[in-house]
Amino acid sequence: MLGRVNHIALAVPDLQEAVERYRACLGAKISAFQSLPDHGVTVAFVELENTKVELLEPLGDSSPIASFLEKTPNGGMHHICYEVADIEAARRFLEASGARVLGDGKPKIGAHGNPVLFLHPKDFFGTLIELEEIRDL
Repeated sequence: MLGRVNHIALAVPDLQEAVERYRACLGAKISAFQSLPDHGVTVAFVELENTKVELLEPLGDSSPIASFLEKTPNGGMHHICYEVADIEAARRFLEASGARVLGDGKPKIGAHGNPVLFLHPKDFFGTLIELEEIRDL
């Protein structure tokens, strides 16, 4: 079911500062900022040859990233995203296996314009997992 790692997401308290640090210290190529109100975040991607690192900043006080940063004020790893060929088939399989899909269980459109789902971290050893549908797997 799983394809490659699409990205690893890091919650950061200040997106501009994080982007500047990645550029200055690591020579990273960074995407443009993108606001995703449905997810409560503003994101930028560190573009790597084999994957991406997503830098997440809260968009509004009700953002799940805001509550994450309350517990981890300096930021940290938030989730890992895996690619799947068919997100609905993946959801059905996971639910039949006892895994919990967060939210209403319906895919939302993510930063890359593709359907995404999040899986409960308690079902995966404390790691929040995002699944992103990539049709050409």
